[in-house]
Amino acid sequence: MLENCKTAKERWGGVSEIIDRWLEERQTMLVQYCALSGLDQDLSDIQRGEKLRSFCQILVDYVSAGHFEVYDQLIKEGREFDDAEALQEAGKLYDTIDTTTEKLLDFNDKYLETDDLSSISADLSHLGEALEVRFSAEDRLISVLHTSHKDLVS
Repeated sequence: MLENCKTAKERWGGVSEIIDRWLEERQTMLVQYCALSGLDQDLSDIQRGEKLRSFCQILVDYVSAGHFEVYDQLIKEGREFDDAEALQEAGKLYDTIDTTTEKLLDFNDKYLETDDLSSISADLSHLGEALEVRFSAEDRLISVLHTSHKDLVS
C-alpha cells in the first residue's frame, strides 16, 4: 500500500494545494498504520495506546479532510466542466468511499473507548483492507474528476 500512495502522490502531486496536503496526510497516516501494525510486543500497553491514539487522530483528520475539502472540490470541478459521465462514476466511487468511512470511524470509536488491545491485530488487518479499497477509489475519483480535465485548463 505504501508504494501505491507514493505513486498516487507522484501522479497527482502538484494538482492543487488541497490535494497535495491531503495526499501528504494520507502518506503520514499510512506510515503510522504500518508502524502500528508492526508494533513490538515488548512495548508497554501505555506506549502502544499512545501510538494508537496518535494514529486514530490522523486517521480522523484524513477522513474529515477528504469528506469536507477534497471530495467537494472534485465534485465542483466535475460540475464546472459539465462532465456528466465523470460525475456518475464519482457517485459510485463516493459510495465505496462512504462504506470505508464507516469502517474507519468504527475502528477509531472502538479504540477511543477501550484500553483492551487484545483484538488490535485483527482490527488493524480489517482496517488495512478498508484503507486499500478507499485509496483505490480516491485515486480513481481524482483521475475522473480532476486529471481528466487537466488539458482543458490552460
